[in-house]
Amino acid sequence: MRFPRTLLTSIVLGSTLLVPLARHTPLAQDVGASSAAVSARVIVKYRADSALLKKVAQAVGTNASPEAVRANRVAALSTKVGVALRAGLDISDQTTVVHAEGLTSEQLATRLAADADVEYAVPDRMKRRVSVPNDPLYASRAYASSTTGGPLVGQWYLKPPGPAGTAANTAPSAINAEGAWDLTTGNPNIVVAVLDTGIRFDHSDFRTVANGGNLLPGYDMVADDRTAADGQPGRDADASDPGDGVTQAEANSIPGCSSTDVGPSSWHGTQTAGLIGALTDNGVGIASVGRNVRVLPVRVLGKCGGFDSDIVAAMRWAAGLNVPGVPANPNRAHVINLSLGGAGSCGTVYSQAMAEINAVGTVVVAAAGNSAGRAVSDPANCPNIIAVGGLRHVGTKVGFSDLGPEIAISAPGGNCVNTASAAPCLYPIMTTSNSGTIQPVAGAAGSAFSDAFGYSVGTSFSAPLVAGTVGLMKSVSPTITPAQVRTALQSTARPFPTTGAENSPGEPAPTACRAPGNTDQLQCYCTTSTCGAGMLDTRAAVAAVGGVASVQARVSLATQSPVAGQPVTLSAAGSVVPSGRSIVSYRWEIDSSGGIVSGFVGATDGPTVSLTPTGPGTFSVRLTTTDDQGQSSSDILTVTVGEGSGGDVPGGDDGADDGGGGGGGGSLGAGSLGLLGLGVAGLGALRRRRGGR
Repeated sequence: MRFPRTLLTSIVLGSTLLVPLARHTPLAQDVGASSAAVSARVIVKYRADSALLKKVAQAVGTNASPEAVRANRVAALSTKVGVALRAGLDISDQTTVVHAEGLTSEQLATRLAADADVEYAVPDRMKRRVSVPNDPLYASRAYASSTTGGPLVGQWYLKPPGPAGTAANTAPSAINAEGAWDLTTGNPNIVVAVLDTGIRFDHSDFRTVANGGNLLPGYDMVADDRTAADGQPGRDADASDPGDGVTQAEANSIPGCSSTDVGPSSWHGTQTAGLIGALTDNGVGIASVGRNVRVLPVRVLGKCGGFDSDIVAAMRWAAGLNVPGVPANPNRAHVINLSLGGAGSCGTVYSQAMAEINAVGTVVVAAAGNSAGRAVSDPANCPNIIAVGGLRHVGTKVGFSDLGPEIAISAPGGNCVNTASAAPCLYPIMTTSNSGTIQPVAGAAGSAFSDAFGYSVGTSFSAPLVAGTVGLMKSVSPTITPAQVRTALQSTARPFPTTGAENSPGEPAPTACRAPGNTDQLQCYCTTSTCGAGMLDTRAAVAAVGGVASVQARVSLATQSPVAGQPVTLSAAGSVVPSGRSIVSYRWEIDSSGGIVSGFVGATDGPTVSLTPTGPGTFSVRLTTTDDQGQSSSDILTVTVGEGSGGDVPGGDDGADDGGGGGGGGSLGAGSLGLLGLGVAGLGALRRRRGGR
């Protein structure tokens, strides 16, 4: 994870410095004047037809260096305004930074702006990036014992992408929600509905809106009393999850259930909701993608699953459409998450409902399914739904995920790498849960989090990462349509890797994913026809719809596990530029050598650079990008260099240890992988649906 990074970025009128903060600092908060001696720092742009520019050009000649031109311009301006100015660095041919002592930035900007040669002058204010959240499980989680705790990589899937390795807490498929939080931490006017098993409102990392949190009241749409098993007849206003665990006696007595359903409660809705809207930066548990967006829990799954009729009614209700006999939804959802699935093609009931739901502007996101590389089933294969496939930490298709042309985009689904029966899962999805086996344990005592031993994997958890991202997109651009959301997600997705993954020793390396058939496809290299447009990039997607006003430099490490004596390559590929603009220059500099690097190997004006460290330690590199409008941005990345190869094996067995079964996912013990199975059984004329557990 890249904690020690500094990001400088331009706004419409100039450059803005962003640096890491103590936690709890607000987004883009202006920093007041220092208590030290008053000094000014101002961005000034000269008019294109400025007489000052013409005079300086004549005086210094055509062969003068940029430094000489800048110094002479500032000296001339200093004389004109009667203030001793000191030249800073240029932003563009006509824009530069100037400094002065004895007056504030506001005072100097006002004075300079009044000059006829100046187009504008504004204070060069310091901004601070959103801090890394202080939720204790975000950064890392130590192993409490040989059977609890972990993973060491923490919430790896929310962090900026980087080479795989537990030492760095990064992974190639990470979605960079952390970067998106620089742009927005979620608008509480945006509502994401979670259609699932209900939710544990009493979890310590949740709080209702009435109590200052994110959770809306929601509704219970499970109509069958035997499936609902909540002691309330029919549909009701309580979206709490009473538990969906099934005993053998219940399997024998509830129509549609079977012995394959016997097992503990999944707390599946609590898990998916936590990824979207668990309280963040509250010093408790996990961070969520959407942070401040509202979560609307709608219960559609009970014991042994849920019916199409309840699910479609819930989709309509969540989107603000009329459902006879149910009170109108006062909190219309902008996004709906469906971490559930069945089997077969999309039927009329879903396709017609989706047309109505899209027409009112609600985006629907669904898990592709966990049938080990088979075809995507409904509802994820329905038109206008954003179907989400699952990725391993290295960016390959995770073994359990289904695939096919219906998938719009892929996101991390969790995977274990370790194959030993008692070994911890190295790359699970960490989220909220409950400690109850069949019935919930109330309050703080029951508030649990999945970890490396009781772990969560599945496309059930890929989907809410996308749904939370859409919530952030809607936060900065509330009127974007479902079609525009899909386009933005797909156009900003990062390319799938084509190398770098391995299977267990003795097994062949993964090959390209094929069209789904009647046989399993475990780990494979994704293509755009099997896994969607690419890997989810939350920051880029939010920036694309939020009208980012300036180029945003971003450095990433292209070399996995840097070691002394070997070239290290850095890339600017993650940099963002506003629509209609392009990056015209790159400038790379060593910000801190750490005593182990002395210079670059080759050119320093392209999108990638290389350098070779002479020993272990750390060094920092600064990238400055400039767009075709003259706006610039910088980013600093600190690189840790080891003496030898580090991190875990980037591949690993991708069979049972990564899950199996159908649409969804679940919190699994090391020996409970069958809980991911997706059962479909007839019950009269209805088909039973369930979220994978």
